[in-house]
Amino acid sequence: MITAERTDGSITPPYLFTTLLAVGVGSYRRTVNRTDRLYALVEHLRACAPRRVSARELATRFEVSARTVERDISALQQAGVPIYADVGRTGGYTLDKSRTLPPLNFTPAEAVAVAITLSQGEGSPYGRAARTALHKILSAMSAVDGAAARELADRIRFLDPAEPDVPASVPAVLEEAVAARRVVRIGYVDRAGAITERDVEPVAFTAGSNGWYFLGWCRLRGEGRVFRTDRIRSAVLLDDTAPHRSFEELKTDLPDDIVVRALHLV
Repeated sequence: MITAERTDGSITPPYLFTTLLAVGVGSYRRTVNRTDRLYALVEHLRACAPRRVSARELATRFEVSARTVERDISALQQAGVPIYADVGRTGGYTLDKSRTLPPLNFTPAEAVAVAITLSQGEGSPYGRAARTALHKILSAMSAVDGAAARELADRIRFLDPAEPDVPASVPAVLEEAVAARRVVRIGYVDRAGAITERDVEPVAFTAGSNGWYFLGWCRLRGEGRVFRTDRIRSAVLLDDTAPHRSFEELKTDLPDDIVVRALHLV
């Protein structure tokens, strides 16, 4: 699977290569399609990194012209793959291995399990990143396993209301505020419909029966506050870095019958 990190730290969507072929011994013939060759180019550059590989060497390996290699490299660069080129007699192409991921192995059942979980999390924080993660999983699978995963997914069905209430997505600005610990200025509508502007030091997200909430230290009120994300009308990141605060430090009032459960990755 190939991913590329932008300068803002985000990850570009994966390149959906249809077939994952073994690369390492031998060369590609002209009958191999361009999708497979693009994948093979990246994996070969990854294997050679940090050594630079010339267009002529790549052309010989993949049995295409140097001009074809240059076009392929240009297409990959435009798509966001971190490939760098040096001109001159000793120049060539190299890949930044720290900003890409090698192919990963997922079983069809694992891919479907992730898809089921994601389908139940509409409107949750980092939902866009979750969908990208699923695409990465699928693109990292072999053609056979990918087909098996889609066949298994076709046997999963959900029963939803004919006119479901689609939850509002958590603003991407809030996601970035929590991830980067940046103070965010929000326009918030309270229960009475009054709009106030507040600078908030982000701490966490939490889910309740009414949807998702944004927790932080409200500089306007001088205390920890809980904001319903669907009531946030505007959000702008500020340059201030928020001090570290734990969830427990906010001392938000919770009903006695509510237990806070942390998210665990394993």
